[in-house]
Amino acid sequence: MKDYLQRMGRSLMLPVSVLPAAALLVGVGNWILRLPGGVAQSIGNFLAFAGNGLLGQLALLFAVGLALGMVQKKEAGAVALAAVVAYELPVNLLAPKNIAALMNIKLSAVNPAFDALVTNNVLLGIISGLLAAAMYNRFSEVRLPAALAFFSGKRSVPIITAVLMLLVSVVLLLVWPPVYTGLITFAKLISGLGWVGAGLYGFFNRMLIPTGLHHALNSVFWFNIAGINDIGNYWNSTGVKGVTGMYQAGFFPIMMFGLPAGAYAIYRQARPAQKKRVGSLMLAAGIAAFFTGVTEPLEFSFMFVAWPLYVIHAILMGLSLAIAAFFHWTSGFTFSGGLVDYILSYSMPLANKPYMLLLQGVIFAILYYSIFTFAIKKFNLMTPGRDPKDDDDAANDVQVGKAATVGGEDKYLRTARMVWSALGGDAAAKDNLTYLYNCTTRLRYKMTDTSLADVDALKKTPGVMGVNVLDNHQIHIVIGPDVQFVADNVEKIYNGELSSKLENPLSADEVKAVDETPAGKEENFFAVANGALLHLEHVQDETFASKMMGDGFAIEPTDDNILAPIDAEVTMVSPTKHAIGLRTESGLEILVHMGINTVELNGEPFDIKVAVGDKIKHGDLLATMDIAAVKAAGKLATTMVIFMGLSEQAQVKVDDEEIFDGIAGNYVGRVIFW
Repeated sequence: MKDYLQRMGRSLMLPVSVLPAAALLVGVGNWILRLPGGVAQSIGNFLAFAGNGLLGQLALLFAVGLALGMVQKKEAGAVALAAVVAYELPVNLLAPKNIAALMNIKLSAVNPAFDALVTNNVLLGIISGLLAAAMYNRFSEVRLPAALAFFSGKRSVPIITAVLMLLVSVVLLLVWPPVYTGLITFAKLISGLGWVGAGLYGFFNRMLIPTGLHHALNSVFWFNIAGINDIGNYWNSTGVKGVTGMYQAGFFPIMMFGLPAGAYAIYRQARPAQKKRVGSLMLAAGIAAFFTGVTEPLEFSFMFVAWPLYVIHAILMGLSLAIAAFFHWTSGFTFSGGLVDYILSYSMPLANKPYMLLLQGVIFAILYYSIFTFAIKKFNLMTPGRDPKDDDDAANDVQVGKAATVGGEDKYLRTARMVWSALGGDAAAKDNLTYLYNCTTRLRYKMTDTSLADVDALKKTPGVMGVNVLDNHQIHIVIGPDVQFVADNVEKIYNGELSSKLENPLSADEVKAVDETPAGKEENFFAVANGALLHLEHVQDETFASKMMGDGFAIEPTDDNILAPIDAEVTMVSPTKHAIGLRTESGLEILVHMGINTVELNGEPFDIKVAVGDKIKHGDLLATMDIAAVKAAGKLATTMVIFMGLSEQAQVKVDDEEIFDGIAGNYVGRVIFW
């Protein structure tokens, strides 16, 4: 469930990234609308309509974004169509006018719950996106009988999704009205509790946002449902000073100060490789919250990936409303609790000490930053930029802007083109390749006939560390930790997105790669686990045993703890968690590979304890590996430590010439550089 919620959070980054711009358009537009003159009115409306055009489709954006992010297959654009179908079906089926026709009643008699359900309800968007992705993952490759062949595969997904959403709509038809009505009753109950009621309202207002039911709560306090009409009375100056506005004032300190400070905490705790990307999102979302009071870009960025943080946010929101109501500091808004509405409401007759909300805001900014920072670090919450699975995306961002080049050509693309050529080139490679896949260090390809591959040319390709032909149909091409960049380019060549032709011929330096291994020193290494230590050639994996990737040693672990073999910096954590890359101060590159063929287990037996950029000492805990789960899956738990990129003169010396029982953290041997 934890991984599922984290995938949801990462998937929501796509739609959330467009919201800050929309929020700023609305904020600027509303501010301009306060200016006199027809030109100002036209410009203000133009900007506000544009921004609201996006914000008004938030639920649909979430449906499509979640569907695209949660799907497990490449080239899955068709899932977006399924998500739109899934969302539009209940929105139209359960619209008030259609409910009136279904129940044969007047439109005025339809429960207002249905209007809240179909009007940009985020809950419907989330359900639609998740369901569409699940159906795509399950049915996109299903083949139907010949008579129904047209509806096979991807074409079946929208149909199946629509049928399931019909069932979901029936459930909502029965369940939603009593839930909505019960919430209205609850809101009326707490409205008589004074400042305590204001605090409870603030807490539940935030907690209900993912379901869309916060609109029911808001209607009781903000509008004339139960005689409170907090917004209407404030702006009409018909209420009681120090009381009217108590259900609005506490939002200003959170939206203008608290959440932006929380965004800064999230940025500070992001991994170094991801700070630029996360910083851009948090800055835009923080400005939107401060200026306009639109907080969805921030809240949905951590709502699912770090839900305890969202609960803390809801508690602080309740506390803010309670404090403002207790001291009778009042203000109001027409759109939301941002700077624009704060300035506009400051001089209203019912505004009571609104300047104190700024002081309260500064205090809450400190609280948000401190509490968010503590919680993220203490509980290792996967806020944006902290999930190891995002490292590949961040690395790709860096490569796009600062890719190493050879003669003006990206070096990974250059390697990919030479690999493609050695596999048969445009004339044969596409027909010959039947399955393209990569693990942490290898291109793992299936072919119609591996004898058609030019193995000698592959071995001579710059960037290729070794080649292992497993049988007539499987070939492994060892690249190292940068394999993802090469794999992506090979796939683009395969799909016709990139040319397969080298831009420049091979240079003399490329034919014989420059050795960057440090010379004239030694590095000691230590056992990574308790268990039987063995020489690398005894490992039951030809790629490791033949030392294509480099020399090293291995251990058959007897417990689940995997320790660091050397003092180093963590440079890579595999998305499937089975491998960790390290680099020493001298530049020595090390790969700790947990298990054989465990890439196929999708990270389930592994719990990574370090992050990219961490400085570690030998003996520090890198990860835990559930050995029982690995063996139950039919895999070997053998853990390899590989020293990569060594020169031919360098030596890896394991001091004991025989296999022996190792003790985690004990000295094993040394790497000697010549």
